[in-house]
Amino acid sequence: MIKIFNKSEVKNMGKISIASAKYIIHADINVDGIVDKPDVIGAVFGQTEGLLGADLELRELQRSGRIGRIEVDLTTKNGKTSGTITIPSSLDKAETCIIGAALEIIQRIGPCNANIKVREIEDVRISKRKYVVERAKSLLKELMDKMLPDSQEIADEVASAVRIMEVKEYGKDRLPAGPNIDDADEIIVVEGRADVVNLVKHGFKNVIAMNGSSVPQTIIDLSKRKTITAFVDGDRGGDLNLKELLSVADIDFVVKAPEGLEVEELTKKEIHKALRGKITAEQYMLDHNINVTSENASSENTKQQKSNSQNAQRNSANANNQNKKRQAKPTLNNVSKEELAKFKEISDELVGTKGACLLNDKLEILAKIPISELQSIIHDLNMDVYAIVVDDMIDKKLVNACEKAKVKYLVGNETKVSNSSTPIRILTYDEL
Repeated sequence: MIKIFNKSEVKNMGKISIASAKYIIHADINVDGIVDKPDVIGAVFGQTEGLLGADLELRELQRSGRIGRIEVDLTTKNGKTSGTITIPSSLDKAETCIIGAALEIIQRIGPCNANIKVREIEDVRISKRKYVVERAKSLLKELMDKMLPDSQEIADEVASAVRIMEVKEYGKDRLPAGPNIDDADEIIVVEGRADVVNLVKHGFKNVIAMNGSSVPQTIIDLSKRKTITAFVDGDRGGDLNLKELLSVADIDFVVKAPEGLEVEELTKKEIHKALRGKITAEQYMLDHNINVTSENASSENTKQQKSNSQNAQRNSANANNQNKKRQAKPTLNNVSKEELAKFKEISDELVGTKGACLLNDKLEILAKIPISELQSIIHDLNMDVYAIVVDDMIDKKLVNACEKAKVKYLVGNETKVSNSSTPIRILTYDEL
C-alpha cells in the first residue's frame, strides 16, 4: 500500500538536515521493476507504520525533527531499479539502529519485489571530530610557523627598541650619539644617524655621528681627549669623509665597512668582524699616501700628549703588576697560529648567538651550548676541555668555573679579568 501525504505533512517532514544529525543511515535498495522516488518513500512510511510503536513512528519523528528528510537516489537498467536510501537521525544509537533494521522488512514496492539492506550507520560526530582534529593541527602549525614568535625573538625585539630609544643628541652641534659618550674612553665616529641607530641597536653605546661631510667641532674636541675609531662606509663617500676626518681631527684607528656596504646595513657579526680588523690611522695614511696638512698641526701635539698620557698609565699599571707578571705566564706568542686561527673562526661563527663552544686539545668541537647553561655544564663535565670560546663578556664567575675544570684557554668578546690573576690564558676577540 502506498501512503498519500497531504501538503502540510510534506512541509513538516525533513526538519533535520544531514549537517545537524548525529547519525546517518545508509541503505542499498534493489527492485525487480521500475519504480520512482515517491514509490520508495511511500513504502518506507507505509510499511513501517504501526510496526515500532507510537514513539518510533517515522511520521511523528519527522514532525518533531528527530528524523530528517529521506533521500532516495535511483537508477534504472534493464527493467530493474537500484539505488540508495539516506536517512539522517538525531535519535540515540539504539533507536537509530531500530529504524535502520525496520527498513529491511520492506519486501515490495508497488507491484514489484524489493530488497533493502542497511550498508552502514555512520556516526557523524566521529567524522566531525576527525575534521576538527586535523584542522586544529593545521591551524596550530600555521600559528607556530607564522604568527607566534618565540620568547627570544620577543626579548630581542624589545631590547632593540629600547636601544634605539637610547640615541640622543650630543654637544653643541647636537650630533646623534649613543648614551655612553662621556663615560667611554674610546669613541666610534660614524657618518650619519642611521649608522648610530644600527650600532646602538647591536649594543655599541659609545658611538657618535659626524652628521654631514664636514667634521663638527664636537668631534674635534672629543678627539683631543678620547681614543677615536673612525668607522665609515665601504664606498667612495666613506673614503672622502675619512680623509676629512684625518685632516682636522686626532683619529687613532680606522675601520671601513665591507666594499659596497654602508655601516647602517651591517649585521652584528659584520660589525664585530669589521672592528676587529681596525688599523691605526698612521698605517691607513701610509697605505693611502695621505699627508696631514698644516690645519691639523696643532692636533699633533695633542696626539703626542695623549699618547704620552696613555703610556704613563700603562707604565704605572705595569709597575703595579710587576710581581704578578714575573710569574710563569703564557703570552700571545705562546698561542700557536693554528689555535689563533681556530679561535677566530669559532668566534666569528658565534657572534650574535649568545652561545659557547667547547674544544679539546686537538681543537675539535666537543659541544655548542647556550651561555646561560655554560657554568652548570662546566660543573658537571666528565671530559677534558682545552678551550672555551664564548659570545659574551668574560667575568670572574666564569673564570672560577673554568679554573676548576682546568681549562687552558678562555676566549670572549671582552674581559673583566686580567691574565695576571688566573692561570687560564684569556683572549679577547680584538686580540685574535
